[in-house]
Amino acid sequence: MPTLAVNRKARYDYERLDSFEAGLVLTGQEVKSIRDGGAKIDAGHIVVNKGELWLIGVNIAPYKRASKLEDYDPAQSRKLIMHKKEIRQLIGKLSEKGLTAVPISLYTRGNRIKLELWLARGKKAFEKKQKIKERDINRETNRYLREIDY
Repeated sequence: MPTLAVNRKARYDYERLDSFEAGLVLTGQEVKSIRDGGAKIDAGHIVVNKGELWLIGVNIAPYKRASKLEDYDPAQSRKLIMHKKEIRQLIGKLSEKGLTAVPISLYTRGNRIKLELWLARGKKAFEKKQKIKERDINRETNRYLREIDY
């Protein structure tokens, strides 16, 4: 299950409440480009339109070795494929105030490309600072304990 693209900033900006897996509707050229590392999901977000989930803001570069397509838009919206039960559950939770769906990673499962998305709540600035402070304290503590062992 190789990971093809990761949204690291989302792990810092959002608190994970639940995770989902979705398929993507892609063309053959887009699949080849993603497998070559041509996808950027950092600016992506997920919206609901007429009971369907759409991935917006993800940039998939044109495949380098393909013929040039004049009408190809790298930042076009892409439909997400999930079970109806999961879609209804996610749409119900997204209607709550303060919750959003965030793309986390693109990876392969078999010969298909999947998207991991989180149902998340945005972190406040003080929560981010507190997390950094805790990480620094743990790092210093571990460093000190390693020095004592020798």
